[in-house]
Amino acid sequence: MFFQWLKRYMPRSLYARAALILVVPIVALQIVISVVFIKRDLEDVTVQMTATIQREMELLRQIADAAPDQETALVQIAPVLKPLQMQAQFLPPGAPLPEDEFSLIEFSGRVVREEMQKTFPGFLAARFLPDRMVQIYFGTSHGLMELSFDRRRLTAAAPHQLIVTMLLFGFFMMMISFLYMRNQLRPIKRLANAAEAFGRGRAMPYSPSGATEVRAAGSAFLDMRARIERQIEQRTLMLSGVSHDLRTPLTRMKLELAMLDEEDAAPMLRDVDEMQALLDAFLDFSRGAAVSEPEPVDPQELVRGIISDWQRQEQQVTLGEMTGEGEVMLRRQPMQRAVSNLISNAVRYGSCARVSVAVTDKSMRIRVEDDGPGIPAEQRGDAVRPFTRLDPARNQNRGSGVGLGLAIVADTARAHGGTLRLGESADLGGLKADIVIAR
Repeated sequence: MFFQWLKRYMPRSLYARAALILVVPIVALQIVISVVFIKRDLEDVTVQMTATIQREMELLRQIADAAPDQETALVQIAPVLKPLQMQAQFLPPGAPLPEDEFSLIEFSGRVVREEMQKTFPGFLAARFLPDRMVQIYFGTSHGLMELSFDRRRLTAAAPHQLIVTMLLFGFFMMMISFLYMRNQLRPIKRLANAAEAFGRGRAMPYSPSGATEVRAAGSAFLDMRARIERQIEQRTLMLSGVSHDLRTPLTRMKLELAMLDEEDAAPMLRDVDEMQALLDAFLDFSRGAAVSEPEPVDPQELVRGIISDWQRQEQQVTLGEMTGEGEVMLRRQPMQRAVSNLISNAVRYGSCARVSVAVTDKSMRIRVEDDGPGIPAEQRGDAVRPFTRLDPARNQNRGSGVGLGLAIVADTARAHGGTLRLGESADLGGLKADIVIAR
């Protein structure tokens, strides 16, 4: 459950994930080292130095307590203060009691105060001043004494030097690692872009580069792309050749039938026309989306032109909702053929069709709805397979051909890097077909 929850917040791109793998261990290591250094080494050194100062303070207090008054006490401790590099004075009577003084980032000073409060009787306050001086206040038999000395006697000279050096060096090394990682990931990104473009029907120039494994993957992609392109070309040539060769005998049959009696030739003419329609369907399917290059196309203008053509044929095809605007990289002729196939199915199995377009920043959707019987949900996967006819929604007796209509649409959508989605129209009650293509 934890890993499933964590996946929702993990970055999606390879570069971001690689950067996370690089940054997290370095940051975690620096945090652990910093905590261990502050809580153990720095604190232990400060406690040891505080114990040394306490012994010197105890010596000064014993000398001061043995003197009869403050002046004599200061005179007697003066020879001791000089080698200890300290200054001492008594607070005047009636002076306000001193309070602790630390900066916000002062860690060692707080350790000193806590240690003296526990182990040095008479300790009152400690002040760590900005001028690198420390003032310690403690009680004697003649009043409060103020002891001043350099803070290097009490704490490490540069307690944060190691941490700062570690952070700066770690940041510098991360920047170098980011640059190197970016160069290593660039060939992978180029390979991904080339594969994505090929999935949308565009042949992007690509040459393998980078590490050995990336070069191997790039070479395998180029081989795969070449094989797929050869197979598509062979399929197109084969079906086009067969369909073209069959047009000649069909034409002869039409001429021969035209010489017969019209009543006797009518059934055979219908068969010839059906064979001609089948050949046209084969040619459309064999061409796929490879007959033209992608170009900027306004989907709304494209759909309006298709609907206008169908309305001139006195078909009940209406224009639905149009949302969004902008051009999309499309192959105009295959997309026209795909939308026309959907409209043809709609008016064949229903009484009317409605076409709508939705364009967003990330995708384009062309929707065709009808009021026909629709396609059951369990049969929608088979409906887009080539040479598949469905009953009763798609019946051969009603002129459904060889079952290539939706297959051509699905093939065109895939060639554009999109998909064909079939569903039920909420408004008309029949089939709802959506061509969805990413921008």
